[in-house]
Amino acid sequence: MQTPNIDIKTLTKPHWSDAQIEKATAVIEFVQLLMNDHNFDLIIERYSQNIYKQHNRSMADGISGVVTTLRDFTKLAPEFSYDVKHVFVDGDHVIVHSHATLKAKHRGDDSRGMNIIDTWKVVDGKLVEHWDSIQALDLSMRLYNLFAGGKVNNSNGVF
Repeated sequence: MQTPNIDIKTLTKPHWSDAQIEKATAVIEFVQLLMNDHNFDLIIERYSQNIYKQHNRSMADGISGVVTTLRDFTKLAPEFSYDVKHVFVDGDHVIVHSHATLKAKHRGDDSRGMNIIDTWKVVDGKLVEHWDSIQALDLSMRLYNLFAGGKVNNSNGVF
């Protein structure tokens, strides 16, 4: 199975400053390692010393919470991946709009998977805070979100 590769050059806007490109690149590198490569050991190695406030209530706080959730999720869906469609940078915030799919054969099919908007706060090159909004695109993902979405694993709130 080929791992999707996010090409930051095709997502970079011509008007971005060097600082904006650096912030977007930091987020895209993280997303590639986590969501496409599923390289959880490298994520822990590179990012676990950072403060990371999580606003997705189904994940525990910190990088370890993200890794635990995604490691468990990819056991159920090992072909899970993110196809990043857009990246926006506003001050310290990087917004990534993606199509997430569970199976390789569903990549590119916008009737399957999830429409996800992630927002990260990036300070001094470090991802320090994360919010997301998820829209299930098919019945199986709607059912999954219905059953999996109830437990609150951090007290940070969604905003």
